[in-house]
Amino acid sequence: MRIERTHSPYSPAQLFDLVADVESYPKFLPWMLSSRITRRHDGTVWVDMEMGTRLLRRRFSSSGRLDRPHRIDITSHDPMFERFAQTWTFAAAVPGGTDIEYRVDFRFRSNLLQMLIGGSFADRAPAMMQAFRHRARQLYG
Repeated sequence: MRIERTHSPYSPAQLFDLVADVESYPKFLPWMLSSRITRRHDGTVWVDMEMGTRLLRRRFSSSGRLDRPHRIDITSHDPMFERFAQTWTFAAAVPGGTDIEYRVDFRFRSNLLQMLIGGSFADRAPAMMQAFRHRARQLYG
């Protein structure tokens, strides 16, 4: 499991909305090639995504449980994963802004995929947090 924490000057609601806007991910996450919400129901969204590089691309589906503006829990039962879980939490901070925590825990079923992508996926957690910080500055000033 990898855990990243940071503080942001933006509100929990703004940051929650930014992370929940998965269809915008290809605009600012370089390894995200496509992302589409396929269904919404009772605080849950189902998403189809394609991640990769020029050499390797993988499609998978995930679902996210949205508890606005506090938390987003993302799981995937896609056959390519042995386990896949991400959690974003947004806590109002004193004297202002938001404390953010991002947790990611995953393992591919294929040892080859784990070797090729696994380490780099976990290592992308800091870069992912940075991409979201940059996107927040673009959207919210």
